[in-house]
Amino acid sequence: MSTAESKTSNQQGSQPTVIYLKDYQVPPWLIDETHLHVHIKNKVTVVSARLLVRRNPASAEQSAVLTLNGSPELETEEIAVDGRPLSSNEYQIEDSNLMIPNIPDACEISTRLAIKPQENTALEGLYKSGDIFCTQCEAEGFRNITWYIDRPDVMARFTTTIEAKKSAYPVLLAGGNDIDRGEKAGRHWVTWQDPFPKPAYLFALVAGDLQHLADEFVTASGRKVSIRIYTEAHNLDKLDFAMESLKKAMRWDEEVYGREYDLDIFMIVAVDSFNMGAMENKGLNIFNTSCVLAHPDTTTDAAYQRVEAVVAHEYFHNWSGNRVTCRDWFQLSLKEGFTVFRDQQFSSAMGSPVVCRIDQVTTLRSVQFPEDAGQMAHPIRPASFMEINNFYTPTVYEKGAEVVRMIYSLLGPSLFRKGSDLYFERHDGQAVTTEDFVTAMEDASGADLEQFRLWYEQAGTPVLDVTGTWNEARQTFTLKVDQSCPATPGQDSKQPFHLPLAVGLLDAKGVDMPLELVGHAAAGASEQAEEPGTTLVLNITQPSEEFVFGNVQTRPVPSLLRGFSAPVRLNYDYSRDDLMFLMSHDADGFNRWEAGQRLGVSILEAMVAQIEQGQPLTVDQRLISALEANLIQAIDQHEDPALDKAMIAQMLILPDETWLANLAQVANVDAIHQAREAARETIADTMPDLLKTVYQKNRSSVDEITASAVARRSLKNLALSYLVYDESNLPLAVGQYESATNMTDAVAALRALVNVGYPAARGAREAALAHFHERWSREPLVIDQWFSLQASCQLPGTLTQVKALLKHPDFDIKVPNRMRALVAAFAMANPVNFHQLSGEGYEFLADRVLELNTINPQMAARILTPLTRWSKYDLPRQQLMKEQLGRIQSAPDLSRDVFEVVDKSL
Repeated sequence: MSTAESKTSNQQGSQPTVIYLKDYQVPPWLIDETHLHVHIKNKVTVVSARLLVRRNPASAEQSAVLTLNGSPELETEEIAVDGRPLSSNEYQIEDSNLMIPNIPDACEISTRLAIKPQENTALEGLYKSGDIFCTQCEAEGFRNITWYIDRPDVMARFTTTIEAKKSAYPVLLAGGNDIDRGEKAGRHWVTWQDPFPKPAYLFALVAGDLQHLADEFVTASGRKVSIRIYTEAHNLDKLDFAMESLKKAMRWDEEVYGREYDLDIFMIVAVDSFNMGAMENKGLNIFNTSCVLAHPDTTTDAAYQRVEAVVAHEYFHNWSGNRVTCRDWFQLSLKEGFTVFRDQQFSSAMGSPVVCRIDQVTTLRSVQFPEDAGQMAHPIRPASFMEINNFYTPTVYEKGAEVVRMIYSLLGPSLFRKGSDLYFERHDGQAVTTEDFVTAMEDASGADLEQFRLWYEQAGTPVLDVTGTWNEARQTFTLKVDQSCPATPGQDSKQPFHLPLAVGLLDAKGVDMPLELVGHAAAGASEQAEEPGTTLVLNITQPSEEFVFGNVQTRPVPSLLRGFSAPVRLNYDYSRDDLMFLMSHDADGFNRWEAGQRLGVSILEAMVAQIEQGQPLTVDQRLISALEANLIQAIDQHEDPALDKAMIAQMLILPDETWLANLAQVANVDAIHQAREAARETIADTMPDLLKTVYQKNRSSVDEITASAVARRSLKNLALSYLVYDESNLPLAVGQYESATNMTDAVAALRALVNVGYPAARGAREAALAHFHERWSREPLVIDQWFSLQASCQLPGTLTQVKALLKHPDFDIKVPNRMRALVAAFAMANPVNFHQLSGEGYEFLADRVLELNTINPQMAARILTPLTRWSKYDLPRQQLMKEQLGRIQSAPDLSRDVFEVVDKSL
């Protein structure tokens, strides 16, 4: 077994093994066929496996020892080679590995063992979610099911037989096609066969009392594919939207990427307890219920959009992840970054491209940029890890998608499609690397992406410092671009990145100028706009370079980084008047929003400085004027039909506190919160009539999930969030809650009530929360929202309420969705309360991490993230956060998942 796959536990304080990409070696043994028989019983599940193994001719290792991965939970009953049972002295089990010496170059390995899925609280491998047996094998869960070479570059054809009591588990599912079934004496069995070789992490199994929604999809070549979505009977009415989303994704993937589905059946199963959002197992996707169930009564518009995106994401993995998979886990972004980009393209095609891009960038800035700026910063292709579960991160996913998007921008749509076609054709059925992906793009396009590869190797968020100079006499405009990247752990200095910088120039009337580059830079740019010549993508490759535009007859206002063409922080000395101008005139919708965000950041940062210096707090009138102009457009869109209501709603949202903290040298949490709240109150006080008009004009009794209806609700509820600052508008929120006919409006009204602090709101808030819980007590996903709304309340005393909710009968820390709704929502979405100077928030989170460490280590490591960002805060908070990290680090029997995060953080 190669060094790149070895692992040890952290029992009794021993440190886990660090695994390095540089140590990768091909597997010395391969598995061609895997035959499983899973015998489900009440107390134990018996797993019998037959593995057809052979020596790998590509391996230089000549040892006759076969090493299979397992776990301490495997109770081995029999091991045989070519049908001959082995005695205990003919094999060795050590450090969760089974080693069998002296085996032939090709043979059959048979094992029989017992496991107890009902005791598997870590939810990795085979476990029970309620009454449903299900699996989660990515990244290394399969070794909790049976002895196996559990690494992604070992790919086998799987045949799986599941046997169980028919009355308790009438539905038995696995990946592939159903090829045989039978029953006897109250038990039944089903055999599934997957004709495509796959790594063990894509194995899936489900057994339970389930109902399903069935449909059919006809591929572009005329093949009929059966589609089924399974759930428990009481959720059957919540599957229609997921089904429609799936069919749209299947058609879109054929039209945009030329990828047809390849099996006779495609299945999705929704389960309550799942560590992730969903899993792309070949032919049998297993979903967290939050990512598949949808109904207007119980699902918000944002949750609908998430269902559509996640259903598409997991389906798209059929090619970008399954048919072509990762050679090793360092290449995780090969499939995840590419597939996130694909699902982002799909979401943009299904809705508003500008609003989708705003959402994507907001997520990137709120979760990935802080990761890049902290102790856990890592490249999208890490050089080392202790526990691979810790690298399912925003860097691998969201930044990974941005890296693929940059390739798309540099090559253009047609050459990118040519490159993706070559990638899929060249590597179908293989386990490959990010290098193989980039090489395919180069070979198909002729582009040189050698320097671009640094995005896979270097961590951190690059900074672009841009200056602009207009020469009236020569009628030129010069952009000087300096790039740098802050030091990150293990990488003190960085080489310059190759990145696309999309730019436009606006004249005094706000019209895009035709762009004409002069000099050497002209060869390094390409047009990327609907109107030719108005947007150019500049190839930034040097630490410092200049781009000169000719025939610029008037002083322009530059529109920089259009569409957020690269995941960077861009500095340009815009005046506030420039930003107001761009907010009103920029032809690039994303940059119009970005100008508003920059204006908001500039004004809020000035207000933070006022607070820190003890000065009177004032809000620049230009912020009010800019938002007022957008509100007027929300009432009458005739002036600019390109700005839909969803876009206007986005422009009315001030920069969030997480982003403001990330921009600061030292984040003053309290001052940031005070400044933002003061700005919001000023907005509410300054234009109440306008806000109320927007609210009234966007009310509707129509609950349909269409782009226009979603946009209207978004704008109305944003207006409500401002209106409730005035106590006289409290009845608006109460009335909306009481009359709401969809979950979006109900939750928006409840959120407004939860976050206003004047005394009159208290009774209304408590009554609404009690009513909401009573009404939806049998809907787990809705109760998750009930917990989350209270955990994210920004009023004083929230931590006390959160601690009380830990004892609520509906709270169970073993259920990932419930834990995320309360604990993670407080720590990650409520900075002003989490970062109380008393340190109580930090202690609260550390307590939960230690509690989860022995239950579900993967989730424990994930909720730990806020404590790892201690370096962003003032010295007293830094010390308090590090004290809690130290307390966790010193705990006995710390899981490998948690140990790695704490160790790197400190």
